[in-house]
Amino acid sequence: MSEDLGAKVRSELFKRKMKQKELAKMVGISNAYLSDIINGRKDGPKAQVHIEHIKKILSI
Repeated sequence: MSEDLGAKVRSELFKRKMKQKELAKMVGISNAYLSDIINGRKDGPKAQVHIEHIKKILSI
């Protein structure tokens, strides 16, 4: 995930008073894996599917 998208996710979570753990549960992945995606450590094809799901959930 690009830094820009990672910042948007963090910002949206803050606005919604939502924890990263809650988002991970909604996406169906572990909190650690979500953190890796947000911080750009995971960006393969599987992660891209999760990124699209995250964008849809957060409307970004």
